[in-house]
Amino acid sequence: MEDFLLAFLNWQIVQEAWPILWDGLKSTLALSAMVVPLGIAGGIILAVLSTLPSPWVRWPLRVWVDTFRALPPLVLLIFLFAGLPFAGVDIGAWGAVAVGFFLNTGAYYGEILRAGIESVPRGQIEAARSTGLTSGQTMRHVVLPQAVRNVLPDLISNTLEVVKLTSIASVVALPELLFQARQAQSVTYNATPIVAAAVVYFILLWPVVRLLSRLENRQLASRR
Repeated sequence: MEDFLLAFLNWQIVQEAWPILWDGLKSTLALSAMVVPLGIAGGIILAVLSTLPSPWVRWPLRVWVDTFRALPPLVLLIFLFAGLPFAGVDIGAWGAVAVGFFLNTGAYYGEILRAGIESVPRGQIEAARSTGLTSGQTMRHVVLPQAVRNVLPDLISNTLEVVKLTSIASVVALPELLFQARQAQSVTYNATPIVAAAVVYFILLWPVVRLLSRLENRQLASRR
């Protein structure tokens, strides 16, 4: 038991590695603050475009969404970071993460929001248009607010996955929490920094998980 504690739960190593882990946590929070709004913005664009009747818009859009949902985000990130420089385009680690998450998570947010838009009764859209609102105003003031409310648990769940997915930024040497924990592990030859990073992720995301559960239970109760 003592050997286990020394190898995985060494408090002294946690204290020594905490400044490095703290820097990684700040980078993870900055990453999340960047990629989540980017993904939501991309999702709104895709969801709104999916409502257009033209097949010349909807079919290419379907191919776009399916492509970036099927493509592993890690592969996409490596291609953007290591592949684009061969084409003379170097967007750096932060740029690669921003573009990669915009493409990947935007596709998932787009599908969630599209389902939310389709859940809004057609009669409400027609009623809004009859009051003189334009298509854009109807979408912005009537459809999207209801769509977001209808799929809010799914949006929060996807956001949780996006925050956890920021850990793949470590493959492009972006110093987020997991990258810094691995750096500390390589110096201390001890797994405690990795365990500490896992605990930090849990503390960070557990309140959101509880909020998600409450929203899901409330939604289920409203359907009964």
